[in-house]
Amino acid sequence: MTQEPLKPAAAMQPAALEAIVRSVGGETTRNREAAPVHLWNPPYCGDIGLEIKADGIWHYRGSPITRRPLVELFASVLRKDDDGKTYLVTPAEKVDVQVADAPFLAVEMQVTGDGEARSVALRTNLDTWVTIKAAHPIRFEVQEPAGGLKPYVLVRGRLEALLVRAVYLDLVALATEGDGNQPGFWSGGLWWPLMA
Repeated sequence: MTQEPLKPAAAMQPAALEAIVRSVGGETTRNREAAPVHLWNPPYCGDIGLEIKADGIWHYRGSPITRRPLVELFASVLRKDDDGKTYLVTPAEKVDVQVADAPFLAVEMQVTGDGEARSVALRTNLDTWVTIKAAHPIRFEVQEPAGGLKPYVLVRGRLEALLVRAVYLDLVALATEGDGNQPGFWSGGLWWPLMA
């Protein structure tokens, strides 16, 4: 009897992932808009092994998900709830997603204008652009134990992007002194101090 060769785990798409893909309409659309997950209230279905590592790579049961359209699909139905946990949400189910730091990374910065008219836009690792403004605020968290600052920008809902080091350094290079000699920068008509 001839034995079928084993497929690598990363190449298989288990039933749980297939069900999610079907329930949100397939994975063929690139750069899809986020789904209206805030309107959905499906039953909680547990932990199926999805994780977003600190480097922004999605994993399923320990294996990286290498198909970019699939990651974009999953990101479009991601939601962080009041309980502080992150979930993949479809109209039919809600499953856990373990997030090591932030679900997105800000990997590129684009600056237009000067002074109070300046606009600072950030591109995430999944090609979503957000401009730092009232609807997409930036915040700084003290990094323990070193005491440095980690910058996060709100992408949507409660989901944030962590600025990668190179983008953070570009942002710091924009800083000027504001009231009380506190360094910061203008974007979206607001002054953003570089402080926790």
